[in-house]
Amino acid sequence: MLEKRYNHLEVEKGKYQKWKEAGYFASGDISKKPFSIVIPPPNVTGKLHIGHTWDTTIQDIIVRYKKMQGYDVLWLPGMDHAGIATQAKVMEKLRNMGKDVTKITREEFLKWAWSWKDEYASHIHEQWAQMGLALDYNKERFTLDEGLNYAVRTVFVTLYNKGLIYQGERIINWDPVQMTALSNVEVIHQDDKGYMYYFKYPIVGSDESLIVATTRPETMFGDVCVVVNPKDKRYTKYHGMKVINPANHEELPIIPDEYVDIEFGTGAMKCTPAHDPNDFIIGEKYGLEKPIIFNKDATMNEKCGQYKGMDRFVCREALIENIKKEGNFVKQEEIVHPVGHSERSNAVVEPMLSKQWFIKMRPLAEQALANQRKKSTKVNFVPERFEKVFIQWMEKAEDWCISRQLWWGQRIPAYYNKHTG
Repeated sequence: MLEKRYNHLEVEKGKYQKWKEAGYFASGDISKKPFSIVIPPPNVTGKLHIGHTWDTTIQDIIVRYKKMQGYDVLWLPGMDHAGIATQAKVMEKLRNMGKDVTKITREEFLKWAWSWKDEYASHIHEQWAQMGLALDYNKERFTLDEGLNYAVRTVFVTLYNKGLIYQGERIINWDPVQMTALSNVEVIHQDDKGYMYYFKYPIVGSDESLIVATTRPETMFGDVCVVVNPKDKRYTKYHGMKVINPANHEELPIIPDEYVDIEFGTGAMKCTPAHDPNDFIIGEKYGLEKPIIFNKDATMNEKCGQYKGMDRFVCREALIENIKKEGNFVKQEEIVHPVGHSERSNAVVEPMLSKQWFIKMRPLAEQALANQRKKSTKVNFVPERFEKVFIQWMEKAEDWCISRQLWWGQRIPAYYNKHTG
């Protein structure tokens, strides 16, 4: 007897498993013209959402259509280990279990991480089955599989041998919660309320002071000079003189450099080479020291005197109060300014000088731009407007920090001599 209502759960029961067992989704018939799609690998940080459903439904329609056209169709399933995101989730789970994550070993953490991966991979498999996706599970991959590990090592060594990968000290984005370097694309810039603080930097041997503004007073412990524009007549007479840093009372030289915008702020800029990418350039130009004043968890280090061990934002308030007492505080203005946040932890990212691995992007970007100018090699974007976005990315490409301080991820195949470093 025909049921009054269509019950999809009853109709679909067991059918997907039968399709898989019958090999309906299998590929490898070399007598046919090949057609393949790699599924955008979902992260094993959680379950699939409606966006995955929409995306994979379109792919499913395409691969089934191509199969009916007589192609040998491979729709390759796979999942992404999602380094920072998954490590953050596992660490959160361990903290909720009452474990001290600062004392956990790498081996113990990896056991928990692989257990997490198995659990959420199982959920994703169930969801793929519920959607009836025509995936060839015989060829399924995971981004930490040995084959993909080998591919990553091969690419790393190849680029290193070409001189495109190097290790160096540069300003990177530091996540003080996950305690790892981030690439620029892992930083979300959002408009936050804050303050512009104005301080007096007394001039040595004079009753006068330079007024310097900053949004991050806690970085004053890393100041190595004050920079003014050589064309700024207000400060010409101070060239070659020194000022006193109101945070730690150290003497700092006044350096003229055209980098400073005369119209911005007071026209006198404090320079903190280890904690600002623009200041780093000035530090390199004049051979200045680059003192790092934060610990990895964004507390103040031993260079900060009585503020050692304080959280950076607690230090900020305490420092301002002390500078007020000494009479070197001028004013503060409420502002809204772009602040970088970690994509995964949402912590305020700290620019910090650090030794990391980088890819030289200019040679690669120039090659991509050259290819785009040739009709025979250019990539056709749909919609066309995204070609402009691609070109802008390539024109502005900076060296890419590829190293992370994580346990869950690809390991950089670099080895060091114990004696020579």
